[in-house]
Amino acid sequence: MRNGSYARLTDRGTVFIGGLEAETFLQNIITTDMGRVVSSGAGYGALLSPQGKILFDFIVVAADDGFLVDLPRALTADFVKRMTLYRLRAKVEIANRGETDAVVAFWGGDTTPPAVAGVIVADPRLPALGYRAIVPVEAPLAVAGYEVATEADYHAWRTGLTVPEGGRDFPFGDAFPHDVDMDDLGGLDFRKGCYVGQEIVSRMEHRGTARRRAVAISATSALPPAGTPIEADGKPLGTLGGTAGSGGIGLIRLDRAKRALDLGTPVTAGGVPLSITLPSFAKFGWPSDAGDDA
Repeated sequence: MRNGSYARLTDRGTVFIGGLEAETFLQNIITTDMGRVVSSGAGYGALLSPQGKILFDFIVVAADDGFLVDLPRALTADFVKRMTLYRLRAKVEIANRGETDAVVAFWGGDTTPPAVAGVIVADPRLPALGYRAIVPVEAPLAVAGYEVATEADYHAWRTGLTVPEGGRDFPFGDAFPHDVDMDDLGGLDFRKGCYVGQEIVSRMEHRGTARRRAVAISATSALPPAGTPIEADGKPLGTLGGTAGSGGIGLIRLDRAKRALDLGTPVTAGGVPLSITLPSFAKFGWPSDAGDDA
């Protein structure tokens, strides 16, 4: 039996949303179908701008008395402010739990982690990401079948699976959900009713106009830092996201990248030659034509 790994993710915080109307409140605002969160225990999603850009990406976890939103710790206060603006007269409680909750990731094991003092759920984005727990900060974490690891180990695992996270692989306020493969990672629901930014996202889905995507990047040497431009013959293809050694995530224009690959033009970032592959979970493929430079 293979032991897995676990790590406290100190870069993550939580916001509690509870009250009689919490489920409806979230259903009308975020990209996640809250009915699925209730039935499965967790969901992946985002809060968008009216223009359809990602302001916050997160995992929503069903708790006994409401919902816990697992998101970057640095953004919890801003998220509370934003949700408070949307609350209006809804019977909803919104509270920053960043000082009392800890987020823990479990991955790579052959067994389900045993119950912990909190809530534990399968990561809703991808089965290979394992499990996610939200526990009291002071809770002990010796878990049978899992060995302690570091946050860096976890992010290397996530990066190797080509699962992007906001603030690490793309800047908030700049990317549409399709740009970062949120549609193929279960973060968008096209059957639920309206939510903030829904019209833009639905149009992109039904017209098939998404041209920028998150892809797997690899090299024969260490990759340059996140934010480094990805180019072919001096022309921009996209931007490098987070990396782990010689592997990483890139946000690229698929049409431009296909043109470069078809012509045999080297693709580089910071002078480092790159290989590009689509994520294993991707339902999208390379475009049938190379498009244009628009």
